Amino acid sequence: MGGHAPDREADTEADRDLDGLAASARAALVRRIDASGAWAADPVWREAFAAVPRHLFVPYYYVGVAGGYERRWGESPEREARERWVRGAYEDTPLATRLRDGELLSSSSQPSLMADMLAALDVRDGHSVLEIGAGTGYNAALLAHRLGDNRVTTVDLDPEITESARRHLAAAGYHPVVVTGDGARGVPERAPFDRIIATCALGTVPRAWLAQSRPGGRILIPLATGLVVLTVSDAEHAEGRFLHTPAYFVPLRGASRPGGEPVQLGGVPRRAREDDLFRFLLALTRGSLDPQEALALWEQEGRPQRERYGITVSGEREWAWLDDPEGPYAWPLPS
Repeated sequence: MGGHAPDREADTEADRDLDGLAASARAALVRRIDASGAWAADPVWREAFAAVPRHLFVPYYYVGVAGGYERRWGESPEREARERWVRGAYEDTPLATRLRDGELLSSSSQPSLMADMLAALDVRDGHSVLEIGAGTGYNAALLAHRLGDNRVTTVDLDPEITESARRHLAAAGYHPVVVTGDGARGVPERAPFDRIIATCALGTVPRAWLAQSRPGGRILIPLATGLVVLTVSDAEHAEGRFLHTPAYFVPLRGASRPGGEPVQLGGVPRRAREDDLFRFLLALTRGSLDPQEALALWEQEGRPQRERYGITVSGEREWAWLDDPEGPYAWPLPS
């Protein structure tokens, strides 16, 4: 019987080594984000990122390799593989966590982008927050660390995702409200919210989110490869501008998928085709401007940065604009 003790001791020592590696990797990640200035206006987020163990939210994930994906797993029998898993969990990169038939269903977002988004959300003590897209649960844990469990609600359509998010959150010591449902409809039984943040891409602003926001609340949405922050006036009106940050997210399931058919760029110069800001304009004005019209506008206006664009919701109307909501450059978004 005593022959098993060394194995248990070795396992315990290996766990301690992994915990130490995770702590040092997490500290290095915090330093990288710190250097970017992401939370300069709200240093409380630094404490959250330093405290919440990301590796507990990604017990396995996939990294792209030649010919497909490599699965990294925290329970691998090989010590070197477990160490690669821990180190990878604290890289400042998105991590693919669910694949089906080659399609990415869920991921853990890039931590520095998460920091940018949380800072832009302008959360204050006492606020209640709704997160659309539970993912791994990591973002909900950061919010819960800042605000407390009972002030954070996260929703996802896929019961497998919400169940795994609950497990990850519990393992890390957090217990926000996790709801299985259509995120486009919000969570009316938990409303009103001071802040709503989506971690999935949309093509339009769900009206339910305005109705579930307190007047003066903020909604942050990934849309058209950007991030727009809307201030809510009431259940029928909201307006705001895009951040400078590019953002690419998995589409919200249960709502209309953003995008549609690929845009044909024949006749557009290569420098424009490959320019991220031009492609953002195309995505934002899809169905309203053809590529040649978008190119002419883009060049005429000096290749505008994302923060010159905005979104207005007013009653049944919803439109994107450049510089001024009532200016000459405005395009309807799909209803």
